[in-house]
Parts: sequence; C-alpha cells; structure tokens
Amino acid sequence: MKTKSLAISGIIAALYVAVTLLIAPFGFTAIQFRISEMFNHLVVFNKKYMIGIVVGVIIANFFSPLGVYDLAFGVGQSVLALTITIISIRFIKGQLAKMIFNTIVFTVTMFLIAIELHLLYDLPFLYTWFTCAVGELAVMAVGIPVMMGLNKRINFNKLIED
Repeated sequence: MKTKSLAISGIIAALYVAVTLLIAPFGFTAIQFRISEMFNHLVVFNKKYMIGIVVGVIIANFFSPLGVYDLAFGVGQSVLALTITIISIRFIKGQLAKMIFNTIVFTVTMFLIAIELHLLYDLPFLYTWFTCAVGELAVMAVGIPVMMGLNKRINFNKLIED
C-alpha cells in the first residue's frame, strides 16, 4: 500500500472513531444511530476506502459496552456489507444508484447486530432488527447528499491511490 493511501485510510479510521465516540451512547444501542456509518459510502468511490472504514469500526468497537461481541458482530456486519457493495456496484450505473444500493445493503445486514443484541440482552430479534435497520437507513440516507457534496469539493475518486 502506498504511503498516501495508508495515510488516507488512517484519517478515515480516525474520523470514523471520532464521530462514533462523539455520540457514543446512540451508536451502541438497539437504535444504532451511528453518524459515522455515512463513511461507508466511500467504497462507492473507491474500494480501497474499505480498509480505513473497517479499521475505524474495529477501534470504535473497542469502546463498546458490548465488548468482544461488538468486535465480532459489528466488524462482521461492516465487512459483509462493504464486500457485498464492492462486488455488486460494478453492475450498477451512477453514483446515486450505487449509494442507494449501499444504503439498502447496510440496512438489511443489520440483522447481525440484531442477533448480537438478542444474544446479549434477550431483546426480541425482529423488533431489534427493525430498530437497528431504521437507524442505519436514516444515517445512510442522510449520508448520500452529504458524501456527494463532499465529493464535489474533495473528489474521493482521486484522493486515494489505485
């Protein structure tokens, strides 16, 4: 990995952690309202952003009250959703369509977080999946115009090296 790409991945990870911890109580509950999840849209611009995002999730989840479970389930959910998006978006045309697809993938895969919360707190699975999915959908949907606006100023495609 080139030095610039490594530095950008580190910055993305640090931003993910900082934004997650800023509103920490809401990022680790059955609502799962993690504003930092909008960084997941970066993989639509370049798959190399996955490294920074996953490292950010790992570090942020070290601060989770759910402990090692959040490292397994939370990181697993991110890796699964990011991988599905990266593999699938080559068949989708247009940034907006790719980001909408990414939003749907992340929303649906929140079942993993619902399983985690069900195992730890005996919360009802379907209701917890619903609440987690709604929080994820809201953050990812709001993240679309935010990330598109940032892309106009920063140009995410050229920021990280191929």
